[in-house]
Amino acid sequence: MTFTISAVLLFGAGSFFVLKSKSAGAGAAIVLFLFGFFTAGTGAYEPITNLVKSAAVAVTDIAE
Repeated sequence: MTFTISAVLLFGAGSFFVLKSKSAGAGAAIVLFLFGFFTAGTGAYEPITNLVKSAAVAVTDIAE
């Protein structure tokens, strides 16, 4: 079974929990950066989207 979720929704939820827990660190910075990036859709959209897709495929392949 295939399950898909929007990157904006995923990173938005992550950003909410990061802000609520008041955590600060590299992981929190990455989550907030990706949420802002996917929300704005800047000119660097394609390379960063490809990187995130590659990471998702790698995680999926490891899980199988």
